[in-house]
Amino acid sequence: MTQTTKIITSVDIGRIVDHVGFDAIMDDTMRRLIEACETYDPAETPVRERDGFHYSEPEQGLMEWMPAMRVGQHTTLKMVGYHPRNPERRGLPTIMATIGAYDAVTGHMLALTDGTFATALRTGAASGVATRYLARPGSRVLGMIGCGAQAVTQAHAIARVFDIQQVLFFDVDAHASASFPARAAPWLAPGVEFRPAPVDLLVQSADIVCTATSSAVGAGALFDDVETHPWLHINAVGSDFEGKQEIPLGFLRSAFVVPDHPEQARKEGECQWLTSDEIGPSLAELVATPGTYADAPERLTVFDSTGWALEDHVVVEMILEYAEKLGVGTDLPVEHIPADPLDPYALGETDGVNGRGRRAGT
Repeated sequence: MTQTTKIITSVDIGRIVDHVGFDAIMDDTMRRLIEACETYDPAETPVRERDGFHYSEPEQGLMEWMPAMRVGQHTTLKMVGYHPRNPERRGLPTIMATIGAYDAVTGHMLALTDGTFATALRTGAASGVATRYLARPGSRVLGMIGCGAQAVTQAHAIARVFDIQQVLFFDVDAHASASFPARAAPWLAPGVEFRPAPVDLLVQSADIVCTATSSAVGAGALFDDVETHPWLHINAVGSDFEGKQEIPLGFLRSAFVVPDHPEQARKEGECQWLTSDEIGPSLAELVATPGTYADAPERLTVFDSTGWALEDHVVVEMILEYAEKLGVGTDLPVEHIPADPLDPYALGETDGVNGRGRRAGT
């Protein structure tokens, strides 16, 4: 029996996006994520907290795995690395990832796909969904604190949901700040004004703020607990370690806080600084019962985005559907599946020698 695995490279992802378009693929990701939240049942789609290795030597970083399953169908497992020195030291993205999809009945690896683009896409889409339910209707001014790779998809997703007319931005990295308008402008409406701004002024002026930084553990909040619009919504994207913080504690305690994955957010997101009674519904609960929280857009709100494995599950399903439809990807027999499933040494023919006859050094 031959079982193949669909390998979807970044080139294949590019072919999909060329055919579908960036706007359409962002819209589709948000639509699918909303549907996944509306129908979310942890008994049918169990999602585990991510786990992995956090380290500070030779420099700060992590390697984590993020699993989710549709019971009786398939499992996705993302392996993701976060290394904030990558761009300046190696010319690599801060976040790099691959995602595997596995048959939940047999264990066979169905697909292996790039996860770097998928992670950026789904992280932006998650903020777009949260902003749709939490930001005040008519919001026009977007503030970006942190202008790296994540900032592009954040701005893109939110601009698909709101008529953004002005983007205020700040980054401690002068290159990231200077290049941000050119990287983000193609995905926003023509004529949107981009304006650099000090952090406190940005927070005071914006209707919606996204924080997507690589600030260090223990560095504290990104801005002071200043007076803002009473309806300000913040997508807090950068907290991904114990001890890391982007939002001032006073603001958090005044806000309606929605975590993507509550248990995970309490360990490493903004919610780690809050008590249980200071934390609101999960993203899935918010989307599934929007009428319950209809007053949220007139309040201070925070989406605590730590990265939910269901988002990866949703985006991989979408990519595989597009790959099948467009005929992209390469089918390879990655796994050893012998003709006799009881004989692990039945490796087949190589250079005319049957696997049974191999010995070390021959």
